[in-house]
Amino acid sequence: MTNHEPHSLRSDARDNRERILGVARAIFAEQGLDVAMREVARRAEVGPATLYRHFPTKAALVTEVFSEQMAVCAALVDEGLADPDPWHGFCRVIERVCEMHARDRGFTAAFLSAFPRAIDFAAAREQTLGKVAELARRAKATGKLRPEFVLDDLVMVFMANGGIRTASPATAVAASRRFAALLIQGMRAEPVIPPLPPAVRMPLMAVV
Repeated sequence: MTNHEPHSLRSDARDNRERILGVARAIFAEQGLDVAMREVARRAEVGPATLYRHFPTKAALVTEVFSEQMAVCAALVDEGLADPDPWHGFCRVIERVCEMHARDRGFTAAFLSAFPRAIDFAAAREQTLGKVAELARRAKATGKLRPEFVLDDLVMVFMANGGIRTASPATAVAASRRFAALLIQGMRAEPVIPPLPPAVRMPLMAVV
């Protein structure tokens, strides 16, 4: 029996860790990062001591929860850089990253430096933004992106997109797509006006 105990304990610890991450990912996506650690522990059905044993700080939990999303975000930017049309690649990055943020409020907050002490996450974010800056430089060189565009404009886009509040995730994504299309038109240097995605009914209470 004792030969099985260490393996069982390791298995229990792994299960607890994965359950904590799953619960935290769901709560952060729905409510943002203001959720208390004790609420994460309660929903994961573990004690606070177990939670803090795996994740000593909230920054550590946030970094782990969103490491996968950050990798996906970086991959999207790499795809944009690989596009033979830099303007098309730039637009796709804005559209797809905005959609990611619309699906996950917590990722938006984490991406926008809500936890600057999460060093690994911050480094990955800065690297990704650096690649976006290079993509923007290429798009400007084609004459399709406004020459006065700066990277801070894109950060402002993500901040505004993160403020979208709707009754369902699907509606949030639809609203984000229209929002991204409007912004892309504003960034375009050429007088070409493609049709917008369908309008989304926004509840007035969302702006209160």
